[in-house]
Amino acid sequence: MMEQYVVGLQDVDETQLAVVGGKGAHLGGLSRIEGVRVPGGFCVTTDAFRRIMAQAPGIGDLLDELSRVDPDDREAVRTLSARIRRTIEGTPLPGDLASAITGALGSLGEQAACAVRSSATAEDLPTASFAGQQDTYLNVVGPEEVLRHVSRCWASLFTERAVTYRHRNGIDHRTVHMAVVVQRMAFPQASGILFTADPVTGNRKVATVDAGFGLGEALVSGLVNPDVFRVRDGEVVAKAIAAKRRAVTALEAGGTREVAVDPQLQEQPSLTDAQAVRLVRLGRRIEAHFGHPQDIEWCLVDDDFQIVQSRPITTLFPVPEADDEENHVYVSVGHGQMMTDPMRPLGYSMWQLTAMVAMHEAGGRLFVDVTRRLASPASRAGLLDAMGKGDPLIKDALETVLERDGFVPPLPDAAPGGPPTGGAPVPIETDPAIVTGLIERSRNSLAALEREIRTKSGPALFDFLREAFEEHRRVLSDPLSIQAIMAGMEATWWLNDKLLEWLGEKNAADTLTLSAPDNITSEMGLALLDVADAIRPRPEVVAFLQGVDDEDFLEELAKLPGGAEARDAIESYLDRYGMRCVGEIDITRPRWRERPGTIVPVILDNVRNFEPGAAGRRFEQGRQKARQKEQEVLSRLRDLPDGERKADEARRMIDRVRTFIGYREYPKYGIVSRYFIYKRALMEEAGRLVRAGVIPEEEDVFYLTFQELEDVVRANRVDDPHLVQRRKEAFRAHHALTPPRVLTSDGEALTGAYRRDDAPAGALIGVPVSAGTVEGRARVILDMADADLEEGDILVTPFTDPSWSPLFVGIAGLVTEVGGLMTHGAVIAREYGLPAVVGVEQATRLIRDGQRIRVHGTDGYVELLP
Repeated sequence: MMEQYVVGLQDVDETQLAVVGGKGAHLGGLSRIEGVRVPGGFCVTTDAFRRIMAQAPGIGDLLDELSRVDPDDREAVRTLSARIRRTIEGTPLPGDLASAITGALGSLGEQAACAVRSSATAEDLPTASFAGQQDTYLNVVGPEEVLRHVSRCWASLFTERAVTYRHRNGIDHRTVHMAVVVQRMAFPQASGILFTADPVTGNRKVATVDAGFGLGEALVSGLVNPDVFRVRDGEVVAKAIAAKRRAVTALEAGGTREVAVDPQLQEQPSLTDAQAVRLVRLGRRIEAHFGHPQDIEWCLVDDDFQIVQSRPITTLFPVPEADDEENHVYVSVGHGQMMTDPMRPLGYSMWQLTAMVAMHEAGGRLFVDVTRRLASPASRAGLLDAMGKGDPLIKDALETVLERDGFVPPLPDAAPGGPPTGGAPVPIETDPAIVTGLIERSRNSLAALEREIRTKSGPALFDFLREAFEEHRRVLSDPLSIQAIMAGMEATWWLNDKLLEWLGEKNAADTLTLSAPDNITSEMGLALLDVADAIRPRPEVVAFLQGVDDEDFLEELAKLPGGAEARDAIESYLDRYGMRCVGEIDITRPRWRERPGTIVPVILDNVRNFEPGAAGRRFEQGRQKARQKEQEVLSRLRDLPDGERKADEARRMIDRVRTFIGYREYPKYGIVSRYFIYKRALMEEAGRLVRAGVIPEEEDVFYLTFQELEDVVRANRVDDPHLVQRRKEAFRAHHALTPPRVLTSDGEALTGAYRRDDAPAGALIGVPVSAGTVEGRARVILDMADADLEEGDILVTPFTDPSWSPLFVGIAGLVTEVGGLMTHGAVIAREYGLPAVVGVEQATRLIRDGQRIRVHGTDGYVELLP
């Protein structure tokens, strides 16, 4: 039937993506917006594509072959996709399908010049634009040519770039179908792209117009540089007029060609300011209709704008929702917690419920609104100081926002901004019993939680958990615990400042903290050396572990000679540290206890790279180095004017650092231990939901917030059957987004900059967090399970949380993209005496795996060696 193959553009909207594809659906939606002109036309539907695919000889076998090809095998993908395209283009159109298309063409005028445009069902989506993946043909004249180009559009679903793009985005080739849009051709004086948000900074209030003479192909293909207009609040705030020497125009007989632009016009603007402002006003109307910032293709025909495409800008980082129209400044939680990956809804909602401050979700990440603390002079300096110590780039980004006139209006001093951060050393005694007592208190709280949660299930579990979260926050906010943490950090800062002033020595505290007592995270790395000692003398166990590829290996291990002892050593380790994992602030991440295979490569590295008894020796060597450093520093101080007083003050601060700095890691261990108890109880609940047929898989609960999961448990049903699938797609899309350190309510993403000129040309700048210089082979590792380290290697990774600490015992230095002076990787690097530089932007991209590098841990930069 004719209607099923062709449908008028004016008869479709965004709900019909499956029928007319992304471009067709958006054009239909655009044509319904008041004041928006779209060139008239029709869509050849996906039914027509399916019919052709059903008739194309051998296409099923070719698609099967394509699904099996390694996406990295460029030659195989190229050859196979070309065969599929030839097959589709060579399949004749059935008579009724051809007449449906030519009949619709009659309404435009049989010899009318047309644009024939691909419109795939996986295209112009909120999470994947697929821009430029399929083909468009301009100025196609006559029914025969239109039919031929419709076939070419169908075939373009299998261009090499489209096939590769789908592979990378996890989209099955068989699930994507192609519609074709046929529109009356526009012959513009000028054309280009309008972004309703700044695509570089993300600022939603600034629109960017790229414009050139003639057809937009000249801009899209990179033939010319565009004129660029930046428009904010109804006026052009910046513009750059390019020399446009070439343009693409339509030929009378069909097709297009590249022409030279009249020299007198080359440097003339292709739009007036007034036209740019009018275009942006049109863009804002389109943006409001679709509900997202848009990337819009436009043509200017006789001073009238025609819109030929609009798709969401998928690269922008989302803005946290606010319940007012005020300006807000948000700081990334992930950069402080050493976990910038996206979190699933259960993960971020649990963190929100147990955190000490309000946190806002965007793009699967969490942010804290610091606007009021920035606005009040009483709290601003303390906040900037604390942020600078944590991550200098965050401090710089916040200062950049403060320089913007009026973005953060100042509050009077009396406004509630919270107490200033930092300040004078806290008044607690330098007494190891304080730390011992705090650890005991944490263990008791944890034991009580484990004991009480065992009997809870169903709605009663959620009531209990809400009470447990209160206790969780009480433990976190224990004043004595906070004083102990601050005492260690402030003593470190005092030593670094004073010893630099008195002795000219940078970061002296780094050596003084080696092998500090009570550091649960550094103990975790050393304890895995002890596990290696239990395994090393047993060759059959070592050989077995080298072949481990599933998580049930511990039972099998026990059957080998010496395997029971090896299993007991691993089990004992997991009893103490099995709640840890990479990204441990996200409750949905698999813990080592759940996937013990994760730590096997590290155990094997330790077996290979270390001698028996290495843990004890390493700890003792660190302790001796710290002791020698203390004696050396005190001796040098005594030789100075007023030396006895200086030495006495320094000795008291060294005692204070060694008493308290190890405790810095314990509260996080306590939090993660509590999280694992919560998780096990929730997963038992998930198991009940699966058995009751409420959800298909236990891990589906990860895509519900805590409140949503509670609602499902109470009702014993899921009200929205598509919610989990939508959340899974959003989570996949969030992986493609880079979270900014600082984000404003305008959507501007700020990374910050190091304003330093004390490093050699070409060096990568970062934060010096652990003194010393080391040269070695860089191992760029994105996943701890892929670690394969030799002695002397330098670990380069996006971020390290405590779960990475077992790797630290076997490396010579550390470079991370995220971090600051007191984040976990920095603390443990100092504990082990590893030169370390953190906060090195794009380190994992700029440093090649296997490249030789030199890490300057005292001065904070990394040299790339030839």
